[in-house]
Amino acid sequence: QVQLVESGGGLVQAGGSLRLSCATSGRTFSNYAMGWFRQAPGKEREFVAAISWSASRTHYVDSVKGRFTISRDNAKDTVYLQMNSLKPEDTAVYYCAAQAVTYSRLTYYYKEIHEYDYWGQGTQVTVSS
Repeated sequence: QVQLVESGGGLVQAGGSLRLSCATSGRTFSNYAMGWFRQAPGKEREFVAAISWSASRTHYVDSVKGRFTISRDNAKDTVYLQMNSLKPEDTAVYYCAAQAVTYSRLTYYYKEIHEYDYWGQGTQVTVSS
């Protein structure tokens, strides 16, 4: 079992930046592929970014490519989402997620909600125009 706690959300003007963090506890962090998802009011939860256990592979939804960067620090059991050039349409609750991986899948990342077993409570990001 692993617990995930997001932080770093808040209110920012369009064009600004925020850095989200997701701290993990419980079982060894370094055996998990990680992802960020978001859910805007009245919309379904959607994929934002993912990173493999090895951090060698990342993937982003098209709408955030070039603006967001996912990274991880296995020594600190933390995954980050650096968000630059924020837009009002980025307003949402952001969730981090974890999926245990075996040794043969250390370079895998995952994009689908059903592929993740563990979720944080979410952090609100609001971008004003």
